[in-house]
Amino acid sequence: MTATSYEILGRTVTIPVEVRRARSWFASFAVPADRVAAIVAPAGLTPATLPGGRAMLSLAFVRYEDGDLDAYREIAVAFLVTDPEQPKRKGAYIHRLPVDQEFTCAAGRDIWGFPKFVTPIEINEELRADRALLTVDGRMALTITQRRGLPAPMRSTAIDAFSFGGGVLRRTRWELRGAGSRLRTGGARVELGTGEIADELRSLGLPKRALMSGCIREVAMTFQAAEVAAGEPDPTTAVS
Repeated sequence: MTATSYEILGRTVTIPVEVRRARSWFASFAVPADRVAAIVAPAGLTPATLPGGRAMLSLAFVRYEDGDLDAYREIAVAFLVTDPEQPKRKGAYIHRLPVDQEFTCAAGRDIWGFPKFVTPIEINEELRADRALLTVDGRMALTITQRRGLPAPMRSTAIDAFSFGGGVLRRTRWELRGAGSRLRTGGARVELGTGEIADELRSLGLPKRALMSGCIREVAMTFQAAEVAAGEPDPTTAVS
């Protein structure tokens, strides 16, 4: 039976997990599909391809303000992939997911298998642009600066988020509802520092112009339970 709650650092977290208020930003880039294929291959996934032998990389940063996992900041490195069971469907493979708080890190790893780790993250909303700064091992790894786009309507949506760890591929249904959405072509500037994340993004051709960038000023999210898509999970301490 699928667990409905988990014990995380002495607290009970119940599924589905709700985020009641957050602000999020994203920028999408066309990058070489063969390089993405090498990154997602250990998970048994293949990239969704774009014309010209390219795949889609998304960089996102989020300020979670009110939710079941408390307040925290997060930066995501994700790729658009095909669903291994339904190739016509697409999903987001969450490749890297640094956060700045211990509780959400433990919950994300234990409940969904997300590749979270704790490190300093700054998110600053400035006069004409918004900026996220990721620091790893005391060194700047990544800075994303985004100019604001034009208002755009946002419908409630859902996407499958894939995670991989310990030989297990997991699929999590991720639902979003928002207001105050803005979009634009381009609009994002990436600066790369040092370390594994920066070097990997360089190998994918960054810094480069974004295909599109955007933000959602008020967003709520629901994370359903993770389902095993492939592999054999280890026993957990989930409470049913």
